[in-house]
Amino acid sequence: MRAITQSAFGDPSVLGTAQVDRPEPDHGQVLIRVGAAGVNPVDGAVRSGAYPLLGSPPFVLGWDVAGTVESTGPGVSAFAPGDEVLGLLAFPGAGNAYADYVLASPNEIVHRPATLSVEEAGGLPLAGLTAWQALVGIARLGEGERVLVHAAAGGVGHLAVQIAASRGAHVTGTARTAKHDFLRELGADTLIDHTVADFVTETEPVDVVFDLVGGDYGERSAAVLKPGGVLVGAVGGNLGITGERAAELGVRLAVVNVRPSAADLSRLVALAESGWLRVHVDQALPLTEVAKAHELLSTRRTTGKIVLIP
Repeated sequence: MRAITQSAFGDPSVLGTAQVDRPEPDHGQVLIRVGAAGVNPVDGAVRSGAYPLLGSPPFVLGWDVAGTVESTGPGVSAFAPGDEVLGLLAFPGAGNAYADYVLASPNEIVHRPATLSVEEAGGLPLAGLTAWQALVGIARLGEGERVLVHAAAGGVGHLAVQIAASRGAHVTGTARTAKHDFLRELGADTLIDHTVADFVTETEPVDVVFDLVGGDYGERSAAVLKPGGVLVGAVGGNLGITGERAAELGVRLAVVNVRPSAADLSRLVALAESGWLRVHVDQALPLTEVAKAHELLSTRRTTGKIVLIP
C-alpha cells in the first residue's frame, strides 16, 4: 500500500510517497481502508521537528481517519467488514493515517452516519474532540454562559462555535470580516475582526475563553474573563500566560490535551445527526498532494478543514 513518510525533519517537501506492507489486524484491532485523512496543525509541527511527538523520522503522520472497515482481528465484535467509521487514532502515539490502510482500536472509532460525508468525517475527530474536551470536558460550558473563541473560522474554531451554540451559550468569535457570514451561519452571535479591532475593548465579560492563538493573546484574553472564569488553551506552545499569573487575575488557566474517545466522538456525531454540527471542508486533496496540504495549513488562512483522499 501507499503511505506518506519522511526521512528527515523539514518543510513540506520532506513528505514523500512510499510503498509499504499493508498491516494486518491483530487481536482487538480493526483494519480500515482510508477514505479521508484529516490534516491538522500538529501534523506540521511534528513534520518540522518543532514538536517531536513521534521521535526522529522515519514515521507516518496523521491521526484523523474516516473510511471502511476492511477486516477485524480476533476479539472485535462492535465492527465488521464494510462498516463506515471515523476516529482519532493512537494520539499522541503514531496514528499512521496518511496511508491507504490503517489499524485502529475499537475504542478509538465510531460508526459514520449518513449525515457526514467521508471527507467531512475525516476532518472531524481531532479538531472536534479538541473543541469538545475543552468546552465541555474542562470548561463545563452551559446554557446562558458567554464564550470567546479565537481563530473561530479555523479547523477547531468553527467546530467550537457550533458546540458552544448547541449548548445555549452566547458565542463571540475573532476572525477576519470575510469569514463573519460563515460564522453567523454556524451560530456565532458576536464577531470581531482582530485585524482592525481590539477584542479586549470589543468583548463583554465572558465566562470562558477558548484560545487557539496563544502568544500575546493569553494575558489579553484573561482580561475579558469574569472573575472565576476559565481560559482554555489548545496551542501546545506559548500560551502567553502562566497559571500563577491567571490566579493573580482571579481566573483559571487550563490546557486541553486531546485524547481519543469513542464516547466523546459519539456525542459529536450525534450533534451532526441532529443538525447542530457540520464540518466545513476547505479543500480535499489527493494523498499525493500532501505537501500542498501542509503548505495551505501553514498560511493559517484556511476556513475549516483540509483533508487528504487516498
